[in-house]
Amino acid sequence: MKKSILLGAALLSLAVSLTFAQGTAVAPNDGRMTLQILATSDSHGRFLPYDYAVNSPNNQGSLVQIASAINHFRSDYPDTTIVVDAGDIIQDNSASLFLNDQLNPMVLAMNQIGYDTVTLGNHEFNYGVPALKKILSQFKGTVLCGNVYNSDGTRLAAPYTILTRGGVKIGIIGMVTPNIVRWDASNLQGYKVTNPVDETKAAIAELKKAGVDLIIAVEHMGETGEYGTPGSSAMDVLDQCPEIDAFVAAHFHVKVAGDYFYDHELFSIDPKTKAATVTAMDGSTSPSSMDAFNQAKAKGVVIVEPYKWGQSICKVTITMSKDSAGKYIVADKASDISPALYDMATKGGIVYQPDSALATQLQPYSQRAIDDANSPIGTLAGGDLSPVNEIAGIEQSKLQPTAMIDLINKVEMYYGKQIANHAIDIASAAVFKDGQNVKAGKIKKCDAANIYMFDNTLYVLKVTGSQLRKYMEWSASYYNTYKPGDLTVSFDKSIPGYNYDMFSGVRYKIDISKAPGKRIIGLTRMNGKAIADADILYLALNNYRAGTQLLTPGIVFAQGEALPVLVGKSEQTPGLGDGRLRDLVGSYIQSAPDQTIRPTYENNWGIVGNKWDQKQRALAVKYINDGKIGLPADNAKAVTWDDVQKAMAAQ
Repeated sequence: MKKSILLGAALLSLAVSLTFAQGTAVAPNDGRMTLQILATSDSHGRFLPYDYAVNSPNNQGSLVQIASAINHFRSDYPDTTIVVDAGDIIQDNSASLFLNDQLNPMVLAMNQIGYDTVTLGNHEFNYGVPALKKILSQFKGTVLCGNVYNSDGTRLAAPYTILTRGGVKIGIIGMVTPNIVRWDASNLQGYKVTNPVDETKAAIAELKKAGVDLIIAVEHMGETGEYGTPGSSAMDVLDQCPEIDAFVAAHFHVKVAGDYFYDHELFSIDPKTKAATVTAMDGSTSPSSMDAFNQAKAKGVVIVEPYKWGQSICKVTITMSKDSAGKYIVADKASDISPALYDMATKGGIVYQPDSALATQLQPYSQRAIDDANSPIGTLAGGDLSPVNEIAGIEQSKLQPTAMIDLINKVEMYYGKQIANHAIDIASAAVFKDGQNVKAGKIKKCDAANIYMFDNTLYVLKVTGSQLRKYMEWSASYYNTYKPGDLTVSFDKSIPGYNYDMFSGVRYKIDISKAPGKRIIGLTRMNGKAIADADILYLALNNYRAGTQLLTPGIVFAQGEALPVLVGKSEQTPGLGDGRLRDLVGSYIQSAPDQTIRPTYENNWGIVGNKWDQKQRALAVKYINDGKIGLPADNAKAVTWDDVQKAMAAQ
């Protein structure tokens, strides 16, 4: 069936044919043949090019576009192509609507596309293993996840599978990051999660006995590890498993078009600067020579990662030849394992259009999600939840109290009381994305998702006054330290905005002239009473912050230090359904008198220590907003008086 791709894709096909092996999959004389591995990951519910949470089309990526791309590339090697996915499929983008369907739309699409394997990602466990098992049973290929065990000792999914293409036997290994026990501990009670390195070793031993010619690892983890957890990175696996020929990574939502692991180090090329870097096993990074990079390319293991949300696809072509005994081997690693990454929509105008037949099949699911997003839940009267940015490009909601954060924290405190059966003292929430807001007027379900975009649930913790202060200091490290001459507040580029929390139930100031760890001043309860270190407080917050930062040693609290106490969870509280915070926001609005809320907030915190000259500051604001001074990426550096003077001189 003919697939719809813009003319630009034809030009891309020409470029591909000039880059990779030519002709038919099996050459007529020397036994050489080319395998093609097409890989995706972290598609997160994007079956059609639509963002259901915010109720808006988005043609940057989707499985129906991936379908067109796969059909396009598969035509080059119709008999020797393998299609794999590295996980995080069934969560986000209103995917929870389809958990109980007889055929999940993501699985429907992957079956139609012809995926050979799917490796489970960490978000596959968000809705519990019983729901996951039901969805897994719908997939026609092989589900891989060799390091999670049922209570009876059997594996949740296969550790590997063996595929044959053109006479070549290929072993595909799949594991998930062991950090799932941090994020979904309640869903994994009774299940055992093991080290992916050990399980990959065991799988390789079995694959070698089976006589495979090639081993591909498709594992849901990034190139480098997280939280120091053993076995949580591609580097960890490859350092112990040199038999692997190519590694498909995932989880970090980054584009990796061909890095190389060699001699205990990871070699990369910066796509912008074209400079080579090397990453050691301890995570430290330093410049690398091109000679060293080329040596790694010739002798090491290639790593690719296909980004996120169906926006890109990785392609790895491997040319095989026969040795003197007639066994297939990689012809020459330096030239015959060729990785690449292609976007579904590029700045140059190439857009993979949706596969029309598949899109038609998925349309009923799409309509359900759109109808759900548009369902009314209440009214916002008296203004917007978020203020207008004073400076274009610097999110005002990260600089002052707002009705938006206040609403989320009110929701957390209201339902937190039901979870704990105790009054909640404090709640915390973050701005997940710049521009998140709800406008005055009718509120739809998608509006609640716009201010709470993740499928987080609600936890309640018991903390001491000392623990609260450490948590608040950790959060306040998001701001760069103010220096004389600075005229804007800037953010630490190494800290994601979703890791900066703002607090309700307490009064405090953040002195950004002080070093991180010493910034919280004037911390009191709302009635002005000081909070002693030994005070016991009930804190409501999302499950990610609780599980990843507060209940895990080595992040906010040092190894061996006392941790907060988990009191309860929304997903385990009767009457709160699945316990997702975005749904609780909707329920809270619907429970308000006349289902109407107003943009109110307590002015309980503020930034101090930025002692700039007000006239200079006004000029900086004007020049930035007029486009005469550009902000650094991610607002990572303050605009200074020197910047203003240069802009003035340039007029």
